[in-house]
Amino acid sequence: MVYQRAVSMQPRCVLGIDPGFGRLGYAVVELAGREKYTVHTYGCLETNKDALFEQRLVEIDLLMSDLCKTFSPDLVMVEQLFFAKNVTTGLQVAHARGVVLLAATKANIPVQDIHPQHVKQALVGNGAAQKQQVQKMTQLMLRLKELPRPDDAADALAIALCGFLHNR
Repeated sequence: MVYQRAVSMQPRCVLGIDPGFGRLGYAVVELAGREKYTVHTYGCLETNKDALFEQRLVEIDLLMSDLCKTFSPDLVMVEQLFFAKNVTTGLQVAHARGVVLLAATKANIPVQDIHPQHVKQALVGNGAAQKQQVQKMTQLMLRLKELPRPDDAADALAIALCGFLHNR
């Protein structure tokens, strides 16, 4: 389920986020025409594992602030947390996700949450699709020469695409 938060029209530019505190995937995609997209940037922020947890959250905030200022997206799509094998890790990811939500809100950019299963459903037509199927569809839709890597960045690209698909 996608949670709507004040998106008044089809977004032209979407920032997709695959939240994490050790690795955070991000992607900025712009609608360039009917089902044609321009990828401005994508990647994976790997926070300093030797830094204090609070400092790692600051790294996430700095990245988010920079992406919001540089690209002025109309929407931030953020993947929901759906499980945590380790409670401590789940809480840390939740904190990182909170920083993402706060940074978008401070930049006055609407945020939508999306469940990983709904990303798969939207892109592949199957909520139980394999990661490689989603990556391949993302590659095709964005006309990328290669499968997007690393996985966190590929997920962020797929999440950004869902910002367009869910807000037509």
